[in-house]
Amino acid sequence: MGSRDPRVDAYIAEAAEFARPILEHLRATVHAACPSAQETLKWRSPHFMYGERLLCNMAAFKQHVAFGFWLGDRVAETGKDTAAMGQFGRITRLADLPPKKDLALLVKKAMLLGDAGATRARKSAPRPPAQVPDDLAAALARNRKARVTFDGFSASHRREYIEWIDEAKREATRVQRIATTLEWLAEGKPRNWKYMG
Repeated sequence: MGSRDPRVDAYIAEAAEFARPILEHLRATVHAACPSAQETLKWRSPHFMYGERLLCNMAAFKQHVAFGFWLGDRVAETGKDTAAMGQFGRITRLADLPPKKDLALLVKKAMLLGDAGATRARKSAPRPPAQVPDDLAAALARNRKARVTFDGFSASHRREYIEWIDEAKREATRVQRIATTLEWLAEGKPRNWKYMG
């Protein structure tokens, strides 16, 4: 027997107005297709479990909703340029989703894959650590608090800051990004802290 989690109710209630009907639709579709689905929050967004396995998840952002299957493209190949997490790109209205019947079939496909013991494909070898640019290294050397935070971050969190700085096209933008990086690091914030619940 499936279960609904009151934290998911709260998540939906706190979502932007445009997102609420989309989230409710996704939730209802998953439960209709997989009556034994159990809701939970993982990584600060609603996830649906099937047995002991992750089945799918949904997330609301300021201007879009994302929905995806844990087994990804093995369940749904949309062919979309997915600038958002999941397999359906940026969902801003119900019409951006497949019809309810098709979505339910995808949920059932994910269940069958789970029953068969399918696992997520391992990604290729981990990326090497990003090289800290000289100007950022010099700025970190002058700001102990920011440096301690930066050094304590995972390689992926450090990479997010480094790539953001390196993507600046103008020198003035680069200088401003380094200043912002130091400020946020001194406060203990990862690069994408604004999007973390």
